[in-house]
Amino acid sequence: MTDKFIFWLAAVVAAITGLLFTLENGWLAALGVDFPVLVAGNIVLALIALVSYSLCRKGLAAENPNVFVRSVYASTLSKLMLCVAGIGVYVFVTRDHVSKATIFILLFFYLVYTVLETWQLFRASLRQKKHQ
Repeated sequence: MTDKFIFWLAAVVAAITGLLFTLENGWLAALGVDFPVLVAGNIVLALIALVSYSLCRKGLAAENPNVFVRSVYASTLSKLMLCVAGIGVYVFVTRDHVSKATIFILLFFYLVYTVLETWQLFRASLRQKKHQ
């Protein structure tokens, strides 16, 4: 991974975490969100995005274009299933105090990391086409 994905990922993680800590006692408290779950979910989603990007990047470098398509499908399905499993664990553990706002904010984080990953993969594919 010689590209800038790791730097962008670190910047997004830092920005989201900083925003969470800034809004912890204000807007997030008013919504009744589970703050530790949001911080942990942010970090877990960043790690999932890193693994997913690595998988897709290896597929992009392969000779066979089908390898890239399979790696994108595999990473998308695995990310989605891990997120569903995480939400399931959260709902199971906090049955009586489930915060819908927490779930929707985590889904927004999923969207942010997916857009970042797709954007960086698109840029990497363009660079690879230029060198061919």
